[in-house]
Amino acid sequence: MARPKKIRYVNFEPNVRYFKPRAFPLIRLEEVELTIDELETIRLSEIMKLSQLDAAAEMNVHQSTFQRTLARAREKIADALVNGKAIKIKGGDYKMPGGDGTGPFGGGRGRMGGAFAAGPQGKCVCPKCGFETAHSRGQPCNQMKCPKCGSVMTRG
Repeated sequence: MARPKKIRYVNFEPNVRYFKPRAFPLIRLEEVELTIDELETIRLSEIMKLSQLDAAAEMNVHQSTFQRTLARAREKIADALVNGKAIKIKGGDYKMPGGDGTGPFGGGRGRMGGAFAAGPQGKCVCPKCGFETAHSRGQPCNQMKCPKCGSVMTRG
């Protein structure tokens, strides 16, 4: 029996989840799927400039797991750039630290899919009182407070 996959910690929610070459219709492009946890390895390594050991600790995984995930992410990005493919950021096994519902779609846990996984549409929902509002592009739901009760909103 295979060992269960360890859930990786991700400390941010990307505002943009799709990139494509300019002047090419989407219908004619192949896509490369980059998972949220793969994007996190790129962020920690290339943007935050953390060592693999420190970045692995941030994600709550072993350094070798981080290294393999980073290599897979770099390979996918290189494939998209060299071969003119679109990049869709979607899915993965991850958890927002704290598990307090601040993760994408309010669960605090990834494994995304469904109608709202790859774009800005959807709504922000208060997990306490149920208040709903349309999601605003570029404004993560988990950075908004419910106007009724003051709780942190989640993606719905």
